[in-house]
Amino acid sequence: MTVSRRKMLAVAAGTLLVPGAAFALLFRPYPPDRTPEGAYMRVARSVGSDDPAGFFAYLETEAQWACYTLRDMRRKARDRVVASYPEPQRGELALSYAPFADAPDGSDVFAHLYRTRRWSRRLRKDMSGVLRVDVDAKGERASVITVQGTRWPFRKRDNGIWGLTIFTAELLADAEKATRDLAVVEAAAADYDKLRSER
Repeated sequence: MTVSRRKMLAVAAGTLLVPGAAFALLFRPYPPDRTPEGAYMRVARSVGSDDPAGFFAYLETEAQWACYTLRDMRRKARDRVVASYPEPQRGELALSYAPFADAPDGSDVFAHLYRTRRWSRRLRKDMSGVLRVDVDAKGERASVITVQGTRWPFRKRDNGIWGLTIFTAELLADAEKATRDLAVVEAAAADYDKLRSER
């Protein structure tokens, strides 16, 4: 092999290896989402890019289920209202249920609530870097403590991914209210149907 050919090969190898080595040294991937720190960092990234649906997967399971329940209950209630209620109640209620009833997914329900209730203000107060993570003795709950001192609570989900718990109580209350509202709507719709059939 000639000297010039060796030089060309060395330059080509250097051209490939130097950027690859720099990338490996400088690029720090997020920790896995099966760690509280990794889940927190994904939540923080989504909050920073104003993408609440992007961190729906990093809510605890009960919060996710509550979003689906809220959607399903509002959809059933709207369908019952449209089928049985007279105007103007029909139009008013159908319109009020639409943001949830029309949601394709639980993440869309969460995104709607996140925006209308301005939950971003709560999160944006401190989504700084992670100082430390405290995990309970059972390994099921954890607190991510930021460098500014905020504690963000997480719970380990069945699939091993950690989920943020700060919205769970409010979402469960919303889902329970939607379930109660559906019972009221169904009872009123039955009365409207009965009155209609007696005419």
